[in-house]
Amino acid sequence: MSYDIAVIPGDGIGIEVVDAVEPLLVDTAAAHGVDVSTTIFDWGSERYLDEGSMMPEDGLARLESFDAVFLGAVGHPDVPDHVTLRGLRLPITKGFNQHVCKRPSYLFEGVRSPLRNYEGGDIDFVVYRQNTEGEYADVGGREHRGFENEVAVQASVFTREATEAVVRPAFEAASERNGKLTNVTKSNAQAHGMVFWDDIVAEVSEDYPGVEVERLLVDAASMDLVRRPDEFDVIVASNLFGDVLTDLGGIISGSLGLAPSTNINPDRSSPSMFEPVHGSAFDIMGEGVANPLATVLSGALMFDHLGETAVATAIETAVAEQLADAAAPRTADIGGDATTVAVTDDLATRLVG
Repeated sequence: MSYDIAVIPGDGIGIEVVDAVEPLLVDTAAAHGVDVSTTIFDWGSERYLDEGSMMPEDGLARLESFDAVFLGAVGHPDVPDHVTLRGLRLPITKGFNQHVCKRPSYLFEGVRSPLRNYEGGDIDFVVYRQNTEGEYADVGGREHRGFENEVAVQASVFTREATEAVVRPAFEAASERNGKLTNVTKSNAQAHGMVFWDDIVAEVSEDYPGVEVERLLVDAASMDLVRRPDEFDVIVASNLFGDVLTDLGGIISGSLGLAPSTNINPDRSSPSMFEPVHGSAFDIMGEGVANPLATVLSGALMFDHLGETAVATAIETAVAEQLADAAAPRTADIGGDATTVAVTDDLATRLVG
């Protein structure tokens, strides 16, 4: 098989990490008889500063024909975060109906969790985050700016179609994993959108009688991810809550530098997008010390989505073996002093030879 992948390195460490990881993914695929060609799009904050937009007006049309989109990171200290998010990532996830943001959290052997008494494999859960609406819907506005009666309204939007589009895959995953799904909302305080969400989860659960459903409010879920992370299997949550909980999941699993992410179009009518959870980290930009493994693992998720399971498994196995190897290079966020390139070179040796 052959695939055309659109690559958007983005900002900050996204550029240097993608520069190191992209040839590793291409070469690993080739070693398994899979041909991958990539096209680089230099869209991001520098383009915004130069031209006033993160990507061109026809950006989605230019991405539409690709098999997948691979994103580095987005964010710049000179550009407000709501501008960078609404200028690139959100137009892609919403425009391509990428309703499902799947983010696994796994504590690898050889990686130390900040939580006591947890070892490799003890933390292993996946969050299914609704990715196109909810609290990130751009509905609302501001009036009377600068006056004493200034007001801002931000409305959350939940539709049956998009909610079920993430809830059902979450139940499918739970039925294939350990049979437990945790539904995270704040329905005691948000009696319309969140209760609607709970109703959809209850309806879909009837099709999966073998899945145990746990309901948690987001504050309790945050506490329990620290107190008992080993008891979670699949978590399904709204856009905002899923975003926050997956940052927590990355940290308790050792580092955001190990946390991959997917943005899936469930009916495959448009390309899906793959990216690390971490941001652009301008504080270490240019130092060559960013952890590339979240981006590498996002590549594995991309190949799995494309149906190239042998490539995905090879990458995941190599990462696990590298992290378990005390002599292998590792970056500072997980206790080492190696460079980004040293880590990817070591992986290349394991994967390609």
